Amino acid sequence: MYKGKSAYDVLLFIVTLLIAVMFFFPIFFNLMSAFKSNSEIMRDAIALPTSLYLDSFKYLLTETEFPAAIVNSVVLTGLSIVFMVVVIPMAGYAIERSSAKWTGFVFLYFLAGMMIPFQAYMIPLFKELKMMGMYGNLVGPIVIYVSGSVGFGALLYTSFLKGVPREIEESAAIDGCSRYGIFYRIVFPLLGPCTASMVVLNGLGIWNDFLMPMLVLPSGKPKTMIVEIFYYVGEFSSRWDMIFAGTAMSIVPILIVFLALQKYFVKGIATGAIKG
Repeated sequence: MYKGKSAYDVLLFIVTLLIAVMFFFPIFFNLMSAFKSNSEIMRDAIALPTSLYLDSFKYLLTETEFPAAIVNSVVLTGLSIVFMVVVIPMAGYAIERSSAKWTGFVFLYFLAGMMIPFQAYMIPLFKELKMMGMYGNLVGPIVIYVSGSVGFGALLYTSFLKGVPREIEESAAIDGCSRYGIFYRIVFPLLGPCTASMVVLNGLGIWNDFLMPMLVLPSGKPKTMIVEIFYYVGEFSSRWDMIFAGTAMSIVPILIVFLALQKYFVKGIATGAIKG
């Protein structure tokens, strides 16, 4: 039995290692190619760089509008996440802790929104943004990202809140703490793993989104990093050195944030799945 268990552990380790290598290889290939010239990439794409080629990074940061695109990506992702953290935990708390019948309907309404693909309501949504004066600037995508994440966020927070004892809130209420005070001083700090999960998942989606910034932000002006990278893909030729350099600069912030929040992210997802 011990030998069988050891063989199973070895097999499981090998399979896990192969899956890890398979998922890590595109990142390694991108980072490796970012330090190669376009001719070197075209000559042998999988070969290691012969020297530390940095001209692609210098050109992107000094001769193009890529720095403005970086600012747009940071502002768009940062403000969207801030508004999500402000709005969605309160929505999940109200749905979970309220005994009113209408909260169940609101929760189902949020979940139903997750089942409708973006392409189905894309055209009327853009027309609505034009009517409200939010088309052609960062306000429109921020509003769409925040409202579009309410369904998943409410599901995540309501599942997590089922593991938070109500007695803590009742004790705070007896001590004279208001409803908002109970949430912000008592409950919200306990939702750290859940908040980290939401930040990582939604932040990654917003940072890497292509369709929304491409369609909503004005043409002829800097958009986001992902959209600016797309402009280097031509019909007959592509600047692969610029593409890989820009992609490398877009990957690094995401890796740093994920590694910093990895422990809380895994805990939040696991706890929400168990409690849900």
